[in-house]
Amino acid sequence: MVVGLVVCLLWFLISLAAPWIVPYGPLAQDVTNRLQPPSAEHVFGTDQLGRDVLARVMYGGRISLPAGVLAIVFAMVIGSAIGSVAGYLGGMWDEALMRATEVFMAFPTIILAMAIAAALGPSVLNATLAMIVVWWPSYARIVRSLVVSVKSNEYVEAAYAIGASKRYILTRTILPNCIAPAVVMATLDIGNAILIFAGLSFLGLGPEPSAPEWGRMVSDGIDYFDQWWLSTFPGLAIFTVVMAFNFIGDGLRDLADPRTRKSQR
Repeated sequence: MVVGLVVCLLWFLISLAAPWIVPYGPLAQDVTNRLQPPSAEHVFGTDQLGRDVLARVMYGGRISLPAGVLAIVFAMVIGSAIGSVAGYLGGMWDEALMRATEVFMAFPTIILAMAIAAALGPSVLNATLAMIVVWWPSYARIVRSLVVSVKSNEYVEAAYAIGASKRYILTRTILPNCIAPAVVMATLDIGNAILIFAGLSFLGLGPEPSAPEWGRMVSDGIDYFDQWWLSTFPGLAIFTVVMAFNFIGDGLRDLADPRTRKSQR
């Protein structure tokens, strides 16, 4: 978990400090130095337009990281709201909301994201919206099941007995005891969201072609297979970030599981 936190923090800092780390801009072209291998002047080499690959990888974090994080945060908020209402109210509301959730879950994640992004048009915002639509159902299902389990506990019945309102019971008594698994799940999903976003960009459904985005850079490198650095370095960026978030999610899951804590003692 510590390794994951360090790697994620480094990537966020590198992305923010990119203008002060590299002397080249991500869009600055120099066709006289196109397709140059890694060297002292260009540590990660240059691409087909002479743009510095290191600069583009660093600036790429400004697109990929916020897109993945924001998509999962909004998906968790929307899904948790829908799932909590369905689990708490039950009956007709539960049936209607869960059947709508199952409609979205019936499609493979990447296929549904591709269809939505293609329908909306290629852009960072549309790709992020597509990921939100894809991910909220899973949070609705898990929060709904947790709410159904928690609302029968004695402290919830005590809140009813003292005359607390339904909104208060749901938001102050039930949800605080259900949010931890959703947060752990979100941490694991951020890495997957960054990977899906890179996949959409790879297919041309993300930012514009000139944008320094990791998936798009990997896609551009396919046409220049002999110039290995074009795809390798953005691919390594995706790999390290995804693995880091997976490490964080695994660590949080172990901390949230009482059985794991007991076994570690």
